[in-house]
Amino acid sequence: MDVHLQFTIERLIADYVQCIDDDRLEEWPAFFAEPCLYKITAADNYERGMPIAMFFANTRGMLQDRVRALREANIYEPQRYRHLVSAVRILEQQDTVASVQSNFLVVRVMQDGATSLFLSGRYLDKVVLDGPQALFVEKLVICDSRRVDTLLAIPV
Repeated sequence: MDVHLQFTIERLIADYVQCIDDDRLEEWPAFFAEPCLYKITAADNYERGMPIAMFFANTRGMLQDRVRALREANIYEPQRYRHLVSAVRILEQQDTVASVQSNFLVVRVMQDGATSLFLSGRYLDKVVLDGPQALFVEKLVICDSRRVDTLLAIPV
């Protein structure tokens, strides 16, 4: 096992979720290469090879537009996320791209303090390691359930 590679990828994922949890969403698109793929889908859709997604973007510009819409256009109840990520596994590495899988839980905290388990699932990532920092070329957010009880406003 390449300990440096494992650390680099674990740090990327930790920094990614901390950015979201700290509501620094304007910084969120910088975790992605250009072009990129970011997709949130349900496990049953993913397993059946269905292209349907709750959210889809294939450029950093689309991610930036999502943040702009969240800040300026969308109306939703203020909330925070707290991510718990575990079992970061490097599945394979080809040249400068590593395929990675990790599990996640997202706890949602509403403005009134109500706290609930919002989402669980796994990340399937392709991380490019060519250049000054590791970046996501592809981030598939595979949710265990297709049921989301409210607007999926904030990135996962």
